[in-house]
Formats: sequence, C-alpha cells, structure tokens
Amino acid sequence: MSPSKRRAFERWSPWLLLLAILLVWQLICSAFQVSEFIFPSPWRIAEQMLEYRGVIAQHAWRTFWVTMVGFGISIVVGVLLGFLIGSSRIAYAAVYPLMTAFNALPKAAFVPILVVWFGIGAGPAILTAFLISFFPIMVNIATGLATLEPELEDVLRVLGARRWDVLVKVGMPRSLPYFYGSLKVAITLAFVGTTVSEMTASNEGIGYLLISAGSSMQMGLAFAGLVVIGAMAMAMYVLFARIEQRTTAWAHRRADAA
Repeated sequence: MSPSKRRAFERWSPWLLLLAILLVWQLICSAFQVSEFIFPSPWRIAEQMLEYRGVIAQHAWRTFWVTMVGFGISIVVGVLLGFLIGSSRIAYAAVYPLMTAFNALPKAAFVPILVVWFGIGAGPAILTAFLISFFPIMVNIATGLATLEPELEDVLRVLGARRWDVLVKVGMPRSLPYFYGSLKVAITLAFVGTTVSEMTASNEGIGYLLISAGSSMQMGLAFAGLVVIGAMAMAMYVLFARIEQRTTAWAHRRADAA
C-alpha cells in the first residue's frame, strides 16, 4: 500500500469502524426483534434525534458551555499546579501524593456537597467538570518539567541561564506534547463530570435529559443524548489534536519518515 493510500485509510478508518458497528448493531436488533424499551436500534435512535432535535440541542448547548467553563478553570489550575510541582522537588514530594489521593475520591460524591454550597444549577456541574479534569493536566505538566534532562539544564546554567529561564524557555515548550495529550484526556472527563452532576443536581443539560428519558421509558431519546455527548467530546478531541499537530510538529515523527 502506497503512503498516500495508507494515510487516506488511516484518516477514514474510524468512520469505517463506526459504520461497521452501527450495521452490526442494526442487524442484531432487527434479527432478534429487540424491544426499543430495552436496547433501541441505531435507526430508532436517529428517529428520536430528529423528532426531539430542538430539545436535544437546547440541553446539549447547556452541557457544552458548562463543560467548557469547568474545563477552562481546570486548564488554569492544572497548569499552575503542574508548574509548581514540576519545578520544585520539595513541592513534588509534598503536593503530588496529596493530589493523587484527592484524585482517587469519587467525584460524584462531591455533587451533594456542591449542591448544598451552590444550589441546583450550573455551579455544581462546572465544579464537577473542573474537579474531574484538572488532574491529568497537572500530572502531565509536572512530568514534562520534572523529566527535563539534567545535562541540558547544566549546559544552560553554564551559559548563564537562571532556573526560571530554564523552566519557561525550555521546560514549558518541552512540556507542550504532554500538555496537549492531557487536554485530549481531560476534555472527555470534563463531559463525564458535567453529565454526572446534571443527572443529580440540575433541571437542564444532557444529564437531566437522560434521567427524564429513562423515567419515561424513551430509551431511544436517552441513547440519543449519549450520542450527542460522545459527538461533542470527539469534536473537542479532534480540535485539540489539530492544534497539537500545528504547534508541536517538531515532537512527532512524520508518518512517511523512513
């Protein structure tokens, strides 16, 4: 297979796999006459998406902007904490274990507490999205800085660079591949956090739609909400991947390299 054909196949392979899954899914539902109240077929999900497109769009927009706000906060906090932890051995030894223990706590358990503090609405969803998504960003920034080659740092110091210069001019650019990798993971977690919070403490959003559809036995609508969440997360993943390709091409070997 030529390089151009291989790249084209790689580009279209996710869509081909998705199409194959949908076809198998539809065939199973049709062949075994699976009830839509148990496991709706892709065709039924598409019908429900078209029928309730206005309602779905309204709830999807609410989930999207709430997730983006929480994700934006997680980027700021994650980068600052990652810079602090990665630039100091003392901070790494003191803060990292505590952050790891905090990340192990189930974030859904925080939702009732956040409701007491901020009431039902966007506040708990934003904070849940933040709490669940800042850790990967922090860890990857800290790793990028903490693994800076000692030899490189020694050479820069001999040339007159201060510790701050090494971290900002060498460490941070070197951490960019780690940073973009963490963004692609964190954005999916942010959508999970928002949806979980909306299922418990909101009267809007995809999470609320899932609960409402499930209670009324509209499983096609519930699955349509899940499809929308997956589509939004995938779109943001692709966006960050594109930005990564344009800004950190130096860190990735070209596909057609020998």
